[in-house]
Amino acid sequence: MTISEELKSKILLNIEKGLKQQIKWRRHLHQYPELSFQEYQTTAFLKDIIKYMGLRIIPIKMETGLLAELKGKSPGPTIAIRTDIDALPITEQTDLPFKSKNKGCMHACGHDFHVAVVLGVASVLKNMKNDFPGQVRFIFQPAEEMPPGGARPMIANGALKNVDMILGLHVDPTIGVGKISLRDGVAMASVTDFDLIIKGKSGHAAHPHRSIDAIVIAAEIVGSLQKIVSREIDPLVPVAITFGKIEGGYARNIISDWVRLTGTARTLSTKTAKKIPRLIKRIATSICQAHGAKLEMKIIADYPVLSNHKEANKLLARNFDRFFGKKNRSVTTPVLGGEDFACYLEKTVGAMFRLGVKNKKIKADKPWHSSQFVGDERAIFYGTCLLVATVIDFLQSRKQ
Repeated sequence: MTISEELKSKILLNIEKGLKQQIKWRRHLHQYPELSFQEYQTTAFLKDIIKYMGLRIIPIKMETGLLAELKGKSPGPTIAIRTDIDALPITEQTDLPFKSKNKGCMHACGHDFHVAVVLGVASVLKNMKNDFPGQVRFIFQPAEEMPPGGARPMIANGALKNVDMILGLHVDPTIGVGKISLRDGVAMASVTDFDLIIKGKSGHAAHPHRSIDAIVIAAEIVGSLQKIVSREIDPLVPVAITFGKIEGGYARNIISDWVRLTGTARTLSTKTAKKIPRLIKRIATSICQAHGAKLEMKIIADYPVLSNHKEANKLLARNFDRFFGKKNRSVTTPVLGGEDFACYLEKTVGAMFRLGVKNKKIKADKPWHSSQFVGDERAIFYGTCLLVATVIDFLQSRKQ
C-alpha cells in the first residue's frame, strides 16, 4: 500500500510543528560533540528527551548509547531506526554561531543531523501512534567512527531483537538538499583495520650490520603490500590498502628495534575481504623473516561490506517519490568508506539512504571529516518525512 493523501497531510503537519525543535536539538549536539565511547552528555541529553516523549527506554549494559521503543495502536511487526551519536577528533574551522565548544572535537560527519532526524521521527510517530500497529525501535548508537565500533555491542544488547526491518541514514555533501540516493546491494566497503608490529634489534647508526633495522623493514613492507592490490587481487575488484600512521625509533643515530604500522584495508567484495588479512600477514611475515625480524599482526576491526536489501529500498523509494518526486532521487555511487551499519544488515533486512545536505551558497559542500564540514539544515525536514512515512507504510503493509 501507499500513504494516503490524508495521512500524507497529517505527517507533514506534525513535522512542520516540530521542525524548529529539531534544529535546536541539532545545534545543541553540534556545540557539544563527544568522541566515540565518550558520549556521556549526549546520552544523558537523549534520555531526557526520550523520557519527556514518553517512549520506553530499554536497559542496556553499555556506558553510552540508548535503546528506546514506541508501541503503536495494536500488536504487529517491529521496525528499527538507527542513528550514530559520536563525533570526530577534529578542531572545527567554520564560522557557525553554534560551532563546537569542545576543543579538538567536531561533528564533521553529520551525526548531529542524524540524531536530530531520528528524534524528530520519534516525536512525530508518538503523536501518530494510533495510525499504525506494531513497534518502532530507536537505536542511538555510540562509536561509529572508532573501531571496533558500537554496532555489534548494541546488537549484543538486544537492539535487533524481534526486528523485522532496520533503516539508517547518512548525510551526503555531494547531493543537493531536498534529494536522496539509494542503492540495492553493495554501497560501502568492508573495513579491516590492523596493526603490524615489526620487532628487530637496536644498535648504533654507524654499525647497521650489527642490528636489525625495523624502520627499513617497515618501509619494505609498506611498498610490498601495495602489490596485493595490483598483483594478488582481480583488477576488476576495488581494493585499497592504506597506512595512516607509522611509529618507531628513538633518535637519528639509533637503529630502531621496533615499528608499528597502523593500516586499513577496504574492498567492496565480501570474498576479497576474507582474503586480504591472510595476504597481508603472509607478505609481512616473509619480509620480516628474510631480515631476521619478527612480526606481530593485530586485527583492530572488521566491518562487513554494507549491502542494502531491495525490499527496504523499495519502501524508501516509493515514499520519497510520493512526497518529493522521483526526479529528486538518484542511485548511490559505491565508495570504499566503511560503516558499521553493515553489521545490522548482516542480521536483518534493511537499508541506509543518503540524505543530501549540499548547498554551495552556505558553503555546505565540504567533504566528510573536513574541519569545514557544514550541512544545510533543511535536510532535516526531508529525512524526517521520509522515515516517518516509510515506518508507517511498512507497519501498515506488514499487518495486512
